Amino acid sequence: MLVSSMLSAKGGTVGTIRPDTSVRQLCDKLKAMRVGALVVSEDGERILGIVSERDVVRAIAASGADVLDRGVTEIMTADVVTCSPGDAIGDLMIMMTENRVRHLPVTENGRMVGLVSIGDVVKYRVDELEHEAEAMQQYIKTG
Repeated sequence: MLVSSMLSAKGGTVGTIRPDTSVRQLCDKLKAMRVGALVVSEDGERILGIVSERDVVRAIAASGADVLDRGVTEIMTADVVTCSPGDAIGDLMIMMTENRVRHLPVTENGRMVGLVSIGDVVKYRVDELEHEAEAMQQYIKTG
């Protein structure tokens, strides 16, 4: 399966946050959207960075609660690992593992078209394994 198929199933909506937003506002938005990361972008298409719950925790551990009043650009990851719609799901698993990331923005022609998370990949794998198990059971029944 390709990333494009996954995006078709889940949709291409990407949670974004403007670079001039405070970390406190970021936390509120992460909670409201029930997501673990947001892409930092001014226009919803060009990626400036990505900021996750992990980034918030690390910043608070390093600098204390005062970091909540700073901007998200101070804690975001600017060197964002991305994937493309034509990438295979197996490749995503490798990218996520090697880069130790849980969220990959999907880009096409320099424009962000979606976001996949480790949860999306796990859901895909579980669905795939269930389908394989059903096919095997059917094969055994029919000989």
